Amino acid sequence: MSQSPASNGKNGQTPSELPLAEIEAIISGSHANPFAVLGPHKSGSGIIARCFIPGAENVTVTALDGTILGELGLRHEAGFFEGPVTLTTLKPLRYRARRGDAEWALTDPYSFGPVLGPMDDYFVREGSHLRLFDKMGAHPLKHEGAEGFHFAVWAPNAKRVSVVGDFNNWDGRRHVMRLRVDTGIWEIFAPDVLPGSTYKFEIIGKDGVPLPLKADPYARRAELRPQTASLTAPELVQEWEDEAHRKFWAECDHRRQPISIYEVHAGSWRKRPDGTFLSWDELAAELIPYVTDMGFTHIEFLPITEHPFDPSWGYQTTGLYAPTARFGEPEGFARFVNGCHKVGIGVILDWVPAHFPTDAHGLREFDGTALYEHADPRQGFHPDWNTAIYNFGRIEVLSYLINNALYWAEKFHLDGLRVDAVASMLYLDYSRKEGEWVPNEYGGRENLEAVRFLQKLNSASYASHAGLMTIAEESTSWPKVSHPVHEGGLGFGFKWNMGFMHDTLSYLKREPVHRKFHHNELTFGLIYAYSENFVLPLSHDEVVHGKGSLIAKMAGDDWQKFANLRAYYAFMWGYPGKKLLFMGQEFAQWSEWSEARSLDWNLLHYHPHEGVRRLVRDLNFTYRSKPALHARDCEGEGFEWLIADDSDNSVYAWLRKAPGEKPVAVITNFTPVYRENYRVPLPKEGRWREILNTDAEIYGGSGKGNGGRVQAVSAGGTISAEVTLPPLATIMLEPET
Repeated sequence: MSQSPASNGKNGQTPSELPLAEIEAIISGSHANPFAVLGPHKSGSGIIARCFIPGAENVTVTALDGTILGELGLRHEAGFFEGPVTLTTLKPLRYRARRGDAEWALTDPYSFGPVLGPMDDYFVREGSHLRLFDKMGAHPLKHEGAEGFHFAVWAPNAKRVSVVGDFNNWDGRRHVMRLRVDTGIWEIFAPDVLPGSTYKFEIIGKDGVPLPLKADPYARRAELRPQTASLTAPELVQEWEDEAHRKFWAECDHRRQPISIYEVHAGSWRKRPDGTFLSWDELAAELIPYVTDMGFTHIEFLPITEHPFDPSWGYQTTGLYAPTARFGEPEGFARFVNGCHKVGIGVILDWVPAHFPTDAHGLREFDGTALYEHADPRQGFHPDWNTAIYNFGRIEVLSYLINNALYWAEKFHLDGLRVDAVASMLYLDYSRKEGEWVPNEYGGRENLEAVRFLQKLNSASYASHAGLMTIAEESTSWPKVSHPVHEGGLGFGFKWNMGFMHDTLSYLKREPVHRKFHHNELTFGLIYAYSENFVLPLSHDEVVHGKGSLIAKMAGDDWQKFANLRAYYAFMWGYPGKKLLFMGQEFAQWSEWSEARSLDWNLLHYHPHEGVRRLVRDLNFTYRSKPALHARDCEGEGFEWLIADDSDNSVYAWLRKAPGEKPVAVITNFTPVYRENYRVPLPKEGRWREILNTDAEIYGGSGKGNGGRVQAVSAGGTISAEVTLPPLATIMLEPET
C-alpha cells in the first residue's frame, strides 16, 4: 500500500489527512456515509477534495468549466486520492485521471447536493405525493451546472444502496447513494450518465449481506427479456394531437356513451413474417385502421408493462412504469396512443396492482425485508399465481401504485385502466383454506386496507383526470364496486359483468333441445343488470387454458356453431351494458388463443368467418348509431321485457329505449326452428324496420327474415306484430317513424 503526503496542492497547505480506516471503508464499500468523506469538504481555512477512482495513478482536479484546481495525492493504491484545491466555496468538481498513457475524465457525484427537498419528504411521509413518478427512479437533470441523471429509490431497511450500471462498471463503490432518513429514500445525482445506460440498484441488507441486484421499481424503460436491467430514459416527448378526443371524454357521461372495446394482446394480434413482434409504429399502421373500420370505440391492451415471462401475458410485471421493450421504446407507445386518439379510439390498459412476481431482480424483499409485500405468507403470498401480494396497509406502497395509475394517464394520455384481479384484493381468504389467512381487525374476511386503497386510487384518478375511466375485474357480488366513494362505493367507473359471461356461455354450450330447461340462465342477469355500471366481457380468460375459442364452445354442427355465435353476439350487443370482445373472436377463430403465435387471419378467406367479422362490424356501428342501444346501458329505464318467459321456444325479446329516441326491439330465437308468424308485442303501431338480422346471407346465414320490415297493429288493446324468426338468430327492429 502507498501512503504519499497529500500536501501537493497549489496553495501549499497541508490538510488533515483522512484516517486509514475510513479510506479502507470507502474502498471496501462499507462506509456508512461516503458523502461525508468524498468530494470537496472544508478543512481549516481551505477546502480539501477526496475521490475514489479505481485504476488511477494520478488525478487532477478541475472545475466544471475546466479550470485546474489542484493535483490530488494518492493515499491508497486501490485508487483513493486526497488533497487541497484552490476553492473558496464548495462547488462541483471534475477529475482528470491518468494511468500510464491512458487518461479519462469524470465528474464527482459526491460534489453535488441533494435533489429532493423537505417538501418531498413531507408529502412522501404523508402519502399525498402525487408526482412521485417525476421524483423517483432515474430522471435526466441539469443539476448545479452539470448534466446527468438523478436516481432515487425507496429502501428504508438497507444498510447501503448504490446505483450500478455500465457507466461505472457495475461497481457499487462508485455511486453510493445518500439516505434521506425521514423517508428511507436513497438518492444521488450521477453526472455524465447518458440516456440508454443500463442500471440496477446494489443493495446491502441491514445484516450486511448483499442482495441480488434490483431493477428500478420506477424505471421508465427496461431491457428486452431475458435481460433484466433498467434503462435510463429521457423525459417522454410527444407532440399530442388529441385535444378534441380528450375534451370530449372529459366532459361526457361515460355511462351514456357507446363503449365497445376490442381486447388485444399486442404481442400476438399479428406478427412479422419471421415471427418477431411488431413495433408500436407497425402496430399503429395495421391495428388502428382495423379497429376503426370494425367500429370499436376502444382498444384494451393486456398489460404492456415490462415483464420477464411471455406466457404470463404481462400479468406478472416487474416494471410497472415501463412499457415493455418487446415493441420498442416508450415513445413508440405514446405515438400509438396519439394515433388512436386522432381517429377517436380510446386506449385502455390492463393494470395489475394486486400482486407481483417473485423474480430476484423485482420487488420481492427489495431491501432485504418484506417491503412491498407482507412478511406473513398468509397475507403476502398468492397461492394461485405464486406471486407476492402488495401490502396495501403501507403508505409508501399505496403511493407507488396510485402514482403509477396517474403516470399512465398523464404521460401516455390513457383513457382507462382495467384493474385486474380485484376480487383477490378484496377478500383475505381468496383461494385460501381455513387457517391459511389472517382476519381483519373486526374478525372478518374483507381486506379493509385494499378497500381503502381502491377508494383512494379511484378518487385520485378521477380528480386528476376527468376523462379517465377505471374498470374493475371483480368476479363476486361485492356491493357498490362502481358507486362513488362518498356513497360507500369503491369508486370504479365500471365493473366487468362476469355473471353475464358465465351464464350466457353456459347456456350456449347446451344443445338447443335442452335450452328450454335453462331459460332462466339468460333472464336472471336482468335482476342485477343495473346494480353496477357493467361492461359485458367476452375476454381472453374464456379462450385459453383448454377452454377453447368461442366458436368451439357453441353447440351443434359447424353451421349451428356459427349461427349460435352470430345470434349470441347480437344478443349481447342488444343487452344493457358496454361491450368487450377479445381479438380473434370477431372472426370466429377456431383455435384456442396462444400468446406465442399470430391470430389465424387466413380464416377471413372463408365466408362463415368473414361473415362473423362483418356482423361484429355492423353490430358496432348499429350500437353506436342508435342511442336506444347505448344511452341507458347503465339505467333501468333503458330496458323493457317484451317476451321473457317463452322457454318452450327459447325466444327472448326486449325493448331498448332512450329519452327522445326511437326504441329498438331485440328478438332472439335460440333454437334451429324457423318460426313464422311469431307474435311479438311492440309499443307502437306502424311499420318497424328490420335493422339487423344475424341470419342474413352476407353474414353466412340462411337468408331467412322479414323482407326488411314488419307491421305492428293494435288488436284488443295490445299492439303486436307477426314476426318471422330465423333459426338460431337475433333480429333488431326499429319503428320507421
